[in-house]
This record gives sequence, structure tokens and C-alpha cells, in this order.
Amino acid sequence: MSENGASRREQEFEEFAQARAAQLYRSAWLLCGSHYQAEDLVQETLAKIYARWHRPFRRIDNPAAYAQTTLTRTFLSGRRRRSKDEHSYAEVPDQAVPDATAGTDVRLALMEVLMELPAPDRAVLVLRYLEDLSVDEVAARTGLSPGAVRNRSMRALKRIRGLVNDSMTTGKD
Repeated sequence: MSENGASRREQEFEEFAQARAAQLYRSAWLLCGSHYQAEDLVQETLAKIYARWHRPFRRIDNPAAYAQTTLTRTFLSGRRRRSKDEHSYAEVPDQAVPDATAGTDVRLALMEVLMELPAPDRAVLVLRYLEDLSVDEVAARTGLSPGAVRNRSMRALKRIRGLVNDSMTTGKD
């Protein structure tokens, strides 16, 4: 490949990464619940995309969808690899998330409830309802069947409703 072609691909990737970073971070933060883990997840995702971006003769048809799929699968595979001795703790991010001035209480309550769910259920809910993807798109990005996506959604929503109702009846904020 010519040097000119390589520099063009490099510039295309840089523009893509800058344009998608905020959206990828938002999804990662909703999945991880931690500013630091979200940044790491976005960085790992962009590194994987970068490696694929530069392969000759293998263009990515829909880079935005590929990035979201890569982010989700990287998150899920990272949860599977985690040692049993490691324990994650929910934390409020040190830095403001995009649009943090509006609905902070709702956002924090949502994060608290999402962190109670297993990683695959959390990924399905984030993609399905917060990223507004169809069941088929969520299935493709998570590697699940559409039926499994519907089942996970239904069970996770039921569990969230129970958690919200429990916190309201016990008077927790």
C-alpha cells in the first residue's frame, strides 16, 4: 500500500474516533458504571477498531455499528474473564458525564439500578432502551438470539421494577 493511502486511512480513523468517542463513552459508562472503566473500555474498543481499520481490502461497512458491537462484546468478554477474587463497586464518576446538569438524580438512580444487574442483562437494556436499537440489532451486537434478547429484557426490567419498588417502600433514596 502506498504511503499516501496509509496516511488517508490514518486520517479517516482519527476523524471517526473523534466523532464517535463521546457516544461510545456514554454507552461504556452506562455499561460499566465507572468513569475509569468506561474510558478503558472505549480505549480498548478503539484499539480493536484501529487494527481492523488498517487491514487492506477489508473495509468496515458501517463503522458506527461496528464500534458499538465491538464495545458491547469487549464489555461482555471482559466480564467473563474477570477473576472470582475481584469485586467491583459502584462509584459516582469524578468527571461530569455529557449533559450531567440535567436529571442528575435520575441518572444516578439509573446507574445504581443498572449496576445490580448481571453484565449481559445490563448490556441488553442499555442497547435496547438507552441506545434505542431493535431486538435484531441488539442480538447481532451481543451474539444472542432475538428470543434471548427479549427474555433478558423482560427479566431485567422486572428485576429493575422490583428494585425501584423496594427502594420506595423502604424509604431509601
